[in-house]
Parts: sequence; C-alpha cells; structure tokens
Amino acid sequence: MGKSARPPVIAVMGHIDHGKSSLLDYVRKENVVAGEAGGITQHVSAYIAEHNGRHITFLDTPGHEAFKTLRSRGAAAADIAILVVAADEGVMPQTLDALAAIHESGIPYLVAITKIDKNNADIERAKHSMLEHGIYLEGLGGDIAYAPISSKTGEGIPELLDLVLLAADIAEPSADATLPATGFVLESSMDPKRGASATLIVKDGMLSQGDFVVAGGAFAPVRYIENFRGARVDSVGPSAPARIAGFSALPEAGAIFTVERTKKLAEAAARRNAQLSKAASVQAAAPEGVSELPLIVKADVAGSVDAILHELAKHTHERASIRIVATGVGSISENDVKTAYATGATVIGFHVGVDAIARDLADRDHVGIETFTIIYELSQKVAELLAGAAPVVDVEQELGRAKVLKTFSSGAKRQVMGARLLSGGFTLGARVKIERGDEEIARGTITNLQQARADVTEIRTEGEFGLEIESRADAQPGDFLITFNIVRS
Repeated sequence: MGKSARPPVIAVMGHIDHGKSSLLDYVRKENVVAGEAGGITQHVSAYIAEHNGRHITFLDTPGHEAFKTLRSRGAAAADIAILVVAADEGVMPQTLDALAAIHESGIPYLVAITKIDKNNADIERAKHSMLEHGIYLEGLGGDIAYAPISSKTGEGIPELLDLVLLAADIAEPSADATLPATGFVLESSMDPKRGASATLIVKDGMLSQGDFVVAGGAFAPVRYIENFRGARVDSVGPSAPARIAGFSALPEAGAIFTVERTKKLAEAAARRNAQLSKAASVQAAAPEGVSELPLIVKADVAGSVDAILHELAKHTHERASIRIVATGVGSISENDVKTAYATGATVIGFHVGVDAIARDLADRDHVGIETFTIIYELSQKVAELLAGAAPVVDVEQELGRAKVLKTFSSGAKRQVMGARLLSGGFTLGARVKIERGDEEIARGTITNLQQARADVTEIRTEGEFGLEIESRADAQPGDFLITFNIVRS
C-alpha cells in the first residue's frame, strides 16, 4: 500500500510553571474525540485530540524524557514541538533548555504564549524576550508561528491547533500501516497486578495482538492492547499511543521498539540489545584526585528516572563526580538500602515512598535517603551533596607582595630588612614566604613592622618599610616577600 499521511505527534515543552500542563489539560477536556473523554485519566502520558476533523497526538510528561533519550540516538519522538512561554515572565532558563532540545532534534516548532489572562501579562514584552534569545517570531523578523492563549478561558487554543495542523501539512508525517509496528517507549512502570508495563507510541506500521514487542533488552508478548482511553483494542496504527504489559524487564523510556513474529526471535533480539547496551555503558573510573558521589535513583516511572539522570548530568565539579550505582522504579526498598550501605551511596527518591523495613534499616545503618516531588529541588540537593563529596583542598591566597631592598641584621632564625611594598598589604603576625627568582627558599612569620621608624601593625601604603621576620633562611636584596593565608575549598 505504501506510505500515507499519519496524524502529527506533538511534544509540549518549556519552563516549569509556564502552563504546559494547563494547556494539555484544556485540550484533553475540550478536544478529545467526542464521547471518549470520560475514560481518560488525569495522568495519561499521551492522548489523541481532534481539531477540524483531524487527529493530533499529544505527548504529556514524562514524554519529554523519551524526547531527550531518542534525540541522543538520532531519532525524534515528536513531529512538531510547541514551546510554551508565559506572557508574564518571558524566556526563562528551562525555556532555553527546551529550545536547545528542539533544535538538536531537528523538528519544527511553534510558540504558545501562555497565561495571557493574568493581570501582569505583557505579550509584547514576552515577544521581545524571545527575540533577544534567538526565537524569531513571525512579524518580528522571523518565521516562527505563535498564538497567545489562555488555558483558563480557552482563548487562542483553536488558533494554536490550526497552526499545529498547518505545520503538520508542511512536515507531512507519513507511515505505512501494512508494516510491522515500530516506534518508541514513552514511559514504563511496574504495575502491581500486570508487572512491567509500558506506554508505546507507534510511529510506523500496525501493532496487533499476537505480536512480540522488543524494546532494548526487554520484550513482551502482546496479549492485549489498551488505547489512550484504557479501552482494549485489537490493534493500533501510526501515531497512536498503546499500553501493553508483561515485559520481561522494565523497558527504558525513549527505547526504540520493534516487533517480532515469534517469542524465540523476540528473546534473541532483546538479548542482543542487552549485550550491546552493557558494552556501551561500562563506566570509567573517576580520575585521580576526583572523588565520587554514589547515588541510587528510584522514581515512580521509568520516564522520571531518565529525567533525573538527564538533570544530574548537568552537575559538574572539578574534584567530584556523580556515579549512578543503580536505578529503579517503585518505592525505596530494603534491597536499595542494603545496596546503598555496601556502596556508600545516597538513595534519591522521586514521587515514591520508603518501605517501613527500608526506613528502619537506613536509620540503623546511617544510610541517607532523600525524597522529592519536584525535580528541581532534587537537583539542588544533589548539587549540595556533590559539593560536599569533593575533597577539601588548601589553596594559598596572596595578600601582599614586597621586594627586599636591604638586609640589616640576622640572628638565630630572625632577620631585619628594608623592603618596598608592591601590592596588597603586610600584617603583623602574617605568614610570609621568600622567593628568589622562581624558587621559594623559605617560609616564616612577620614578628615586627615599622614605617617611618614607628612600630605599626600593618602596611597598606605602597613605599618603603622595615620588617623583622622569623624564618630558617636569610633573605637577600632582590628577593620577593609574599604574605598569604590558607583558604580551604
């Protein structure tokens, strides 16, 4: 049959609190195919909306993590991105992170200027904020389409969806529904009743009951398929979300999936993928002088784990590095605490609880457990832990420099001399080192300072002064005297 047009897959991205979730919630309530909204839960990770008689697939969080993972593998999760920018704040740091991810993926994007209903909204200011950061909107010297919207009133959202369909007409996403399905894992989680489950997005072909899905080192027989409403269906086609269960292991968010016709072929493909992944993930030891911060990361879904790892990769320190000991989905367990105790790791939890036995064991063995519901607070805490893991280094801080003009007397470990202050200052009792050429010859302590033949406690004015120092070696005219203190960092 060959290729034919398929619905566009849309990723909504941008700064935290700029209205991504509100926009998705509004579209979910108002634009999902008639009669189907009742079955949609608040936290579905993908759904199909309808506008002007055409379908659009929206990716909700944690789809952005799959977006990032796929980008690193040369694939794109979405066909088009919507970059949200709040009218009351304009471009923020995570806006630029999202923009960089969009540029790297090579997909087209458009802008939703959100929160236009707020009293302090200033659309023109938001536009110019974007212009300053290289987002060239239509009418301001560029070709990036945009729509001012309110997710409270719905103002502008039909126009935004018009722009999405226009961008889709230009991008022309296509697929061949006669082929076996391929696509990617949007998110995965451990279901207490069904085991390892995953939400898939089919990008090409048809996923049907009886297939065997292979995603990385995991595989699953497709015994049933749930669509985005939670209803069981026989098959799903291009651009559609599908929920399946029964994976041999928890597949990674962002993993590309393929379909095999038999269990034997699926097992062989998963085993091959696992071997390749293991070979690629051998972690190099930290360089000499660099300490490690070992972490165990647990989260509610696999997509959240990927989001955390992506965030932690941004943290760098010249004397410390993060080492991920283990990751997993579900509550923090006794085994996590035992692993942390054996490796010296801290357990980081995101949207998960701590088993009672694990909490008692952690208290007994002094294992650190930190739990969070906001990823940026988690990131901030890890930054603090990383700084704390860095070895303390004593750094000499120069306070003053002078040149020896003449030596007057020297005795047992003490000498008097005249010098000229070149920079900084000299203080009574300060530590001092004597340098001759490029070589340090001695260290000592300032035991007396004189200026204009009067004893003083410090020298701050450039010019000549006298001093007595206690040291094991004698200074000579032409040597340099350098006062310093020790700063621990």
